[in-house]
Amino acid sequence: MFSILIPSFNNINYLKTCINSLRKNSKYNHQIIVHINEGTDGSLQYAKENNLEYTYSEINIGMPKALNKSSLLAKFDYILISHDDFYFCPNWDIEFINELSLYNHNNFYLSGTMVNAGISLATKDKPSPPLFDAGYTVEAFDENKLLNNLDKIKTFNFQGTTKCPGLIHKDIWFKVGGWSEEFSPTGGDDSDFAMKLWKSNIRIFKGLGNCSVYHFGSITTRKKSKKLFTYLGSRGNKIFLKKWGITINFFEKFYLKSGLDKDKDLIFCKYDNPLGEPKKSAHYYYELIKNKLQKIYLILTNYN
Repeated sequence: MFSILIPSFNNINYLKTCINSLRKNSKYNHQIIVHINEGTDGSLQYAKENNLEYTYSEINIGMPKALNKSSLLAKFDYILISHDDFYFCPNWDIEFINELSLYNHNNFYLSGTMVNAGISLATKDKPSPPLFDAGYTVEAFDENKLLNNLDKIKTFNFQGTTKCPGLIHKDIWFKVGGWSEEFSPTGGDDSDFAMKLWKSNIRIFKGLGNCSVYHFGSITTRKKSKKLFTYLGSRGNKIFLKKWGITINFFEKFYLKSGLDKDKDLIFCKYDNPLGEPKKSAHYYYELIKNKLQKIYLILTNYN
């Protein structure tokens, strides 16, 4: 079925929860490949004792390098990109497999839906990524509460996903060179991967609303709120801007039809059709000029 890549950096309790959920809630047998960064918390020993396929580095090499290294062990046709702080909900893989049956080609990027820990503030007029409080940490995780409320966390299929868990055909993964390592340790790398797919004429970026993973890592998101999604001043956005000539938000908003609105809230739009070229409106050109000026500033000031 799928070759599941899970980078982990001394995060053994979350890694165990992630692996256990895959073994418990998967309909099919998948290849699980963990990359162990350091492993001084016992995660390296855990991988050995539980017969996990793994790659290893003595230091933290970051997510891009970890994904690329572990992808070399992939045996199946499809690679699933995961985090170690996910809990995979029942039928997650059935949703992906049902979606795959709709295509006679491999030119797509599919993702599940990350359900972040918290209380949803979404409204009918302004939907947002789903939130549910089943525990903010793995120690406080209420698995039964989550499983008894699965219908409440399901949502619609959404447009322009760059997120994880992300499913891509192995041929496409290696065609675009996997994850770009200049973004190590992490930040902006998922959007860069989407841009490489766009440049390879992929126009299906579809998030599956019924394919749910509970995400403990949202605790940082909640503390930083909207600022986390602006990418302003972030190292990843500067690398992206220098590389592609536009910012992450510009790419996600005008190309992927996601990104941020004028209030810096995450846009969450229903999926309708494969994406087309961005509409060249006055607003598009205004934002594009701003992006070009930002890139010139970065180059002239050698601002890293």
